Amino acid sequence: MSEKSRYIISGGGTGGHIFPAISIANELRRKEPECKILFVGAKGRMEMEKVPAAGYEIKGIPVAGLKRSLSLSNLKLPFLLARSISMARKIIGEFRPDVVIGVGGYASAPTLWSAQKMRIPTVIQEQNSYAGLTNRIVGKKADRICVAYENMERFFPSDRIILTGNPIRSSIRRCGDEEKRNAKIRLGLDPDRKLLFIVGGSLGSGTLNNSLMKWASESYDDSFDIIWQYGRYYAEKCSGFLKEKAFPGIKGHDFIREMDTVYAAADLVVSRAGAGTISELAAAGKATIFVPSPNVTEDHQRHNAMALVNKGAALMIEDAEAPEKLMKEAVSLLDRAEEISSLEKAVYSLAMPDAASEIADQIIKLKKGEK
Repeated sequence: MSEKSRYIISGGGTGGHIFPAISIANELRRKEPECKILFVGAKGRMEMEKVPAAGYEIKGIPVAGLKRSLSLSNLKLPFLLARSISMARKIIGEFRPDVVIGVGGYASAPTLWSAQKMRIPTVIQEQNSYAGLTNRIVGKKADRICVAYENMERFFPSDRIILTGNPIRSSIRRCGDEEKRNAKIRLGLDPDRKLLFIVGGSLGSGTLNNSLMKWASESYDDSFDIIWQYGRYYAEKCSGFLKEKAFPGIKGHDFIREMDTVYAAADLVVSRAGAGTISELAAAGKATIFVPSPNVTEDHQRHNAMALVNKGAALMIEDAEAPEKLMKEAVSLLDRAEEISSLEKAVYSLAMPDAASEIADQIIKLKKGEK
């Protein structure tokens, strides 16, 4: 009997890294039901909760990110990194993986560095159109680099790049008109009313939240419905706002688990431009106004959004302009049916819904020594 395959998947920090990682793990398990999978994440971060909830074991290392503002905690980073590398080497030595996969996030760097030093094959899953510094560094020695955008040769060795797309939850797909109506009914909404979905990512977005609250306070329009995921960081402020004033068409949530149902129901989406979210919106074929976060490394969300805007597959409003322009544009666009239809067709043409399966195939080939 052949020995069971063993894989380590490392990274996390936000849902944009965690959910793709879990999707890859699920595909590996589907293709090799007896394989062993271990996650390595950053202690105290979201993956330490979400990964076990998905049925996988995870080990934490104390790595942390550099704070942009002056902070004494930055002085600890070299020591945390050194300790994390040491712990990663120990975890790898004990687990003995065939391949180590990095999906981005704090834990990914020390884990992949350690694996490469130990001559264990590595795979990077780069989600963004503008690669981050860590992936550019570990990418020099990675055996496979799975990307979601074209023209990534400026960041990585061209002979190791594979265009796979970003892994998404398998339940997210394009729906027809009848499915859209049924989704609205499941959400307790009138199927004949338009639905705007505002989502700031798993952690929420102050800009999107403030833009909506400003519009609702000044120009609330009850002719359509809004589902608003404001994020756990902003739950107290935003839920308090909804309780204080009467907005019957706005349903607020700190976190939405049935994302596939909300995507299916939405006529228009307003969102940050994280790579995972963009891939899901493409697979769902949703017209979207992106508001890229300026508070991310390498301004990668703006690059992500522009990759779609340049192909007529999305609209974009700058973060600084959002409080004045965002909701006015969203309300106006809801009434421009032809433009919404054009955006939906264009963004769906960019979808790569089988990304998780493609990445799992590459990992398995690498384990077998195949090219």
